[in-house]
Amino acid sequence: MAEFETQRIALPTGVELNVALAGDPANPPIVLLHGFPESHRTWRHQIAALARDHYVIAPDQRGFGYSSRPEGVASYTPDKPVGDLLALADHLGIGPFTLVGHDWGGAIAWMAALQNPQRIARLVIVNAPHPLVFQRSIFDDPAQRAASQYITAFRNPDFEQFVERIGLETFFDESFAKYTDAAKLEPEKPAYLAEWSQPGAMTAMLNWYRASAILVPAPGETPERPAWLDAPFPPVTQPTLVIWAMQDTALLPVQLDGLEALVPDLTVVRIASAGHFVPWEKPELVNEAIMEWLS
Repeated sequence: MAEFETQRIALPTGVELNVALAGDPANPPIVLLHGFPESHRTWRHQIAALARDHYVIAPDQRGFGYSSRPEGVASYTPDKPVGDLLALADHLGIGPFTLVGHDWGGAIAWMAALQNPQRIARLVIVNAPHPLVFQRSIFDDPAQRAASQYITAFRNPDFEQFVERIGLETFFDESFAKYTDAAKLEPEKPAYLAEWSQPGAMTAMLNWYRASAILVPAPGETPERPAWLDAPFPPVTQPTLVIWAMQDTALLPVQLDGLEALVPDLTVVRIASAGHFVPWEKPELVNEAIMEWLS
């Protein structure tokens, strides 16, 4: 397992984040945000490569890994990790930076870029849907709605009891490893189990889903359509690279439809041979796409 220097950094947002740091602080800064159910280790194949030319900052986001796990669903609304991100950048004394996000980290990256164009100079998204495209697709695309039902399952207040009943190792095998390249994941299994076994870890991770405002109707349900889905939406003004692994079974390729209208300076790189966890399923292709775009 790749190991990285980490620091525990206390932020004025009330949390302490475990942060992997690599590269020369004098180089251009790049922040890497992971998603569920991972940690900074999502980027284990990217950190060293990017550190050759950048100052790399890869935190365990609140509730994940070895960072703080504040109590309560309200501690995980998206504005909270956006606040952590900006506070971390302030703490490290970095100005405008490149922001990279995968899964939930990508959701935070979209929001942070939309709200803070003065801080986030460039945006790299890896299999994380634009908020408008995602919510529209859940309403309008039956396949994406069906694929999104896991969100409803994760919001169930009894989900932790289910995990406790089957055990973390079975949860790893049945709810995670079976949906990805299990052989590439196996060496990381001890790290995942160590992270997930901390007190309150599973609840903290699941609270990201519970705190989200995304609506996930059941298949066949016809709820009232939110008005904002058909209203003007502010564009992402930063140059943006979207890397999309086309075999993702949770976030379907429909997430790319209409994206160019919302992101005027958009580059899309499709990776045909990987699923949702493409940063470590096909690290060489992800590294190549990011470094070529940054150069």
